[in-house]
Formats: sequence, structure tokens, C-alpha cells
Amino acid sequence: MPSSWSLHHQLAKDTLEVGDLPLSRLLIIKDSNYPWLLLVPRRDGASDIIDLNEVEQAQLTTEINRVSKALKEITRPDKLNVAALGNVVPQLHVHIIARRISDAAWPRPVWGLLPPAPYDPAEAARFTQALRDKIWIA
Repeated sequence: MPSSWSLHHQLAKDTLEVGDLPLSRLLIIKDSNYPWLLLVPRRDGASDIIDLNEVEQAQLTTEINRVSKALKEITRPDKLNVAALGNVVPQLHVHIIARRISDAAWPRPVWGLLPPAPYDPAEAARFTQALRDKIWIA
């Protein structure tokens, strides 16, 4: 891991840390309206997936699959949304969002429709631990 890597200040402000996978840091967006995760590859200067080398790209795909499967098992959504946008925060990060037909934004994107709803601390702890258990993060 490059020693110069650090999490973008906006991502740090908006998330709860779950832990580190071989390439990426796994985070929960602080918005209980949606089960919403981020994978942030710990590579300095990466803003797009193509900024990773081919081995890192394959590892990121493996981590997206692993986290997506865990989120799907934990939340039983109607649909998973997976995207790497980065229009506001340039640091490479991948959104993995469990969507339900009953959620307030369905079928539209989750961005900007509702103000973020803070997590109850106990619920955040349960969600974080469930993710750690499914993904095998200590």
C-alpha cells in the first residue's frame, strides 16, 4: 500500500469505516435511508478504474463481487446498484447500494432526493458487524 494514500476528506466525513480488504477500504455511507457502501481502493492518485493496473482492476472486481454478495445476503434488496461515478469526489470509489422498490427514491438514483438520515448507533454497529462477519474482515 502506498504510504501517501489517504481517504478523501469528504468520504471520511460521510462514512463509517468497516475495514480493509486487500485493495480497498470498505465504508458505510452515513444515510440509513439506504444500505449504501463504498469501496475505496487504497491507491494514491486513482480517480478512475483504468488508473489501476490490470491486477488491481481484477482485485477490485473481486472485492465488488464479495461485498455485493454480502450486502445482498444481509439486506435482501430488490436490486443492487453498483457504480463508480466520482463527479463530486475525484478519489476512485465504488458505490454499492441495496435498493428496494419501497425506498423513497425508487426507481430514481438515491443522490439528492432526501437528506441523509443518521444511523442509530446500535443499528450501525449491527450492520458493520454483519458486513465484517460475511466478508471476513477482522
